[in-house]
Amino acid sequence: MDTRKLTRAAFVAAIYAALTLALAPISYSAIQVRVAEALTVLPFLSALSIPGLFVGCLVANIFGTFFTGLGWYDVVFGSLATLLAAWLTSKMPRPILAPLPPIIINGLVVGAYVSLLSNLPYWSTALYIGLGEAVAGYLLGYPLLLFLLKRPDLAARLK
Repeated sequence: MDTRKLTRAAFVAAIYAALTLALAPISYSAIQVRVAEALTVLPFLSALSIPGLFVGCLVANIFGTFFTGLGWYDVVFGSLATLLAAWLTSKMPRPILAPLPPIIINGLVVGAYVSLLSNLPYWSTALYIGLGEAVAGYLLGYPLLLFLLKRPDLAARLK
C-alpha cells in the first residue's frame, strides 16, 4: 500500500475514533447510536476504507474500555464485527443496501456480548444495537453515500 492510500485509510480511522470518543455517552452501551458508524457506508465506494474503519473502531473500543465494562470483548469482537461488516458492505450491489451489513452484524455480534456482560436479554439487546446502527447507517450514512455518489471528485479521494 503506498503512502497516499495508507494516509486515506488512516484518515478514516481517525475520524471514526474521534467521532466515537467525542460522543462517548451515546457511543457505548446497550442503547447506543454510534454516529461514527455512518462511515461504514464508505466501503461501498472504496475498499481502502475497510482497514480504516477497523483500526478506527479498534482504537475507539480500546479507549471505550474506560467508559464501559465491556473490556476486551468490545475491543476484539466489536472491532472484528466492524471489519466483517465493512467487507460485506464493499460487496453490496446497490447503495441502498450499503448500511445493512453493519446493522445486521453489529446487532447480532455486539448484541451478544453486551447482553452477556450486562445480563440483559439477547434479542432485545440485539434489537437496540441494530436500531442504533440503523439510525447511524440510514439517517446519517446513506445520505453521506448519496452525496459522495453525486460528487465523484470527492469520492475519488477515498480511492
